[in-house]
Parts: sequence; structure tokens; C-alpha cells
Amino acid sequence: MPLFFLVADDGEGTVVRLGEIVLIHDLKRQGLSVSAIARKTGFDRKTVRKYLDRGIDMPVYSPRSPQEKAIDAYAAYLRGRVTDYPDLSGKRLLREIRKQGYDGGYTAVTDFLREVRPGGGSRFERRFETPPGKQAQVDFAEFTVAFTDEPGVTRKVWLFSMVLGHSRWIWGRFCASQNLQTVLRCHIAAFAAMGGAPEEVLYDRMKTAVIGEDAEGVVTYNASLIAALAHYGSAPKACRPYRAKTKGKVERPFRYIRQDFFLARSFRNLDDLNAQFDDWRTGIANARVHATTGRVVAEAFEEEKPVLITAPTMPYDAVLTVERRVSHEGMVAVGGNFYSVPDTTRRRRVEVQHHPDRVRIFEDGTLIADHPVLEGKNRRRVEPGHRKAPVPRIEAVEIEPVPGVPRRPLAFYEAVGQRLATGGAS
Repeated sequence: MPLFFLVADDGEGTVVRLGEIVLIHDLKRQGLSVSAIARKTGFDRKTVRKYLDRGIDMPVYSPRSPQEKAIDAYAAYLRGRVTDYPDLSGKRLLREIRKQGYDGGYTAVTDFLREVRPGGGSRFERRFETPPGKQAQVDFAEFTVAFTDEPGVTRKVWLFSMVLGHSRWIWGRFCASQNLQTVLRCHIAAFAAMGGAPEEVLYDRMKTAVIGEDAEGVVTYNASLIAALAHYGSAPKACRPYRAKTKGKVERPFRYIRQDFFLARSFRNLDDLNAQFDDWRTGIANARVHATTGRVVAEAFEEEKPVLITAPTMPYDAVLTVERRVSHEGMVAVGGNFYSVPDTTRRRRVEVQHHPDRVRIFEDGTLIADHPVLEGKNRRRVEPGHRKAPVPRIEAVEIEPVPGVPRRPLAFYEAVGQRLATGGAS
């Protein structure tokens, strides 16, 4: 910036540019008097004399009066939210203050958050992009939650997440366990939601997917998982050891989900948690412009969807058949949970067919019970029709003796009853 655009205040309301100060001194060196300099420059003689006495210094600027910003009205709210929940995302907080009337931009929010919680630097990472329909990434993340239906009880739940590598379309479900049946149910539901399947599914070394690896690096996958993926035309792929960053497309969303969805919410139970998550997933996560691709996730998915392997007509329905014993309470244990059989069940051992989402119980080849699979452990499900209403108990009533009628022993009446039943005379 040229020096003559810099300005100073002489203390009496007169604005003097630095170039004009230089001119005053130059005219003085040419032999002009203070009065002559004042006439030429148009300044007061006191002003000319002051700058001649002061010399040529950089002007001192008066501080600008602070201007109020749109974000300032929401600073206290944002500061409080970040104090209570340090990891809340900027997008989440922007939505919250928009509902309160904020009409400013997103950058103002992120600038404010940067002041409140300065972020640490991170190493640069290489991006791995996949073509449409090529790959999905799967993993579990642990969350701790206190359901309002169970005051004072804290539970661990796991979020199963599947993310399409190209479009970043995400599907997920919170589960009470990470067992094989849960994994299979989640895969079936995810493929149904996307209307097809990718060529391959990338896994970390999760036990339900990868059983082991030999010295030559050949990976052994869970046979049940291979069968399920093969039904949809897909195949498993293991993440390279100690290189979980190759699964960044699914692991980064876990942080996004925690910050933008999970924090600062309340949930009645697991069903309510999943219902709220589905609303958020479809209305916000898949409706947003992705920071890396720069595209709306749902729109990118609609372009990727035709490239996916077409879903088979019938959903995967593998059956694990086992024999189980009926307890004295009329319950059968399957996968750590308990399912009822009807009171009319005669046999003490029954056949159980464990489907991905159903438990079916058979007695002598006849279906006697059909239950949805329960999430978690040590849960019980009793079908209302399996239990008969108890027979009301009749209290014994003492009969007063009738005068002139002899009292006979109970054995006499039993003998009469038997003879009547066989057609004999009394």
C-alpha cells in the first residue's frame, strides 16, 4: 500500500495523510515559513508546527470500534454446548442456532468454534477412491448409552455401519451384540436398503469376518459370512494388518455420527435409538454435501446404485438347525436368549431352526413356535398364546348335615360314580 494513503489524526479532528506530513517537511527544507506552508497545504499553522516538531513518524491509528457479528448473539449458547459436549460438530450446532433465528453463515460458526476449542494438527493422509459399485466398508463402533426406560443403568451398544466407498452412502444399525447372527442380519438389511450389493466388502480384523491368516498372508474368512455374501454376488476382503486407515471411509463417519447425531440426545430404548438414527441418516447424513467428494451423498448414491450387483429375488435365509431342551418354565435357550414354547408341548427336546432374523421351534416336525430374534443376552420372549390361563381354584366348602340323611364316606360316592360311568345301576 503506498505511504500517502496512510492517515493520522492530529488530535483536533484533522486527518493528515503521511504523504502530507512528508510534504510539510519538504516545504520547510525549501525555506518556506510555517504560514506559507499552512497556506499551501490548507492546514492550520498549529498543525503544521506540530508535525514539524514531531518529525516524520508512522501515524498512530485509532482502534476501530468493534462491530457486532450475527454469531455474537449465540456465543453463550455455543460456548455452553461445547463445554458440555466438546465433540459436537459445527454442522449440528449450526442447525441448532438456525432454529433460534441465526441467519449468518457456517464459516462464522466454525471460526468461533476454532477459538473455543482449537484443533490440533494432523498428518497428511493419502486418499483411496473406489469406482462406483466396487466396494463397501464395514465395521463396528462401541457407544455407551443410558436409556430413559432404564433409569440409572448404563449399557454398551455397537453401531454396525456399512458405507459405499464411491458415493459415501451410509447405512447403520445399533445392536446389543456383535455376534454372527447380528452381523448377518445387518448385512441382509443393508443390501436390502441399497437395493443391491457391491463387488466386495472390506472388513477390519473383526472376529465374525476374519478367522485367521497363515504365514503366507492367506486370510481365512467365516464360512457363514462367505455364504451370505455369495448369495448377493459379493465377496469379503480383509483390511491390511495395522493399516486400518485403508478403512477410513467407514471409520471417519463414526466420529461424524458421534458428534452430529449421538451426543446431547436421549433415547428411550434400543428401538428408539435406531428410529432416531434412521431419521438422521436419511434426512441429514445422506442428504448432506460430502466434504471430500463435494457432492450430495444421496445424489451420488442414485448414480452408483445402477452399478451395484442386482439383489436376488429371495433374501438370504440360511438355517442353523440345532436340538434344544425345554426348561421347566417352557423356555428354549437360543443364542443366549430364551424363547417360549406352548404349554401343550409334550417332548422335552425340540428342534430349533435359527434363521438370521427368526427363531422357529419344531416338535416332531411340526412348527410350534415362531419368534423374532432377540438382540443382546439373557432376554426372554413369551408368546401370549403359549400360556393357558390358570384354572381357578375352588375352595373346599363344608356342607351342613341334613337331619334324617345319613353321612357316608367319600369312598362310597366314588364307587357310585364309577358304576354310573360304566353303565351300571346305582
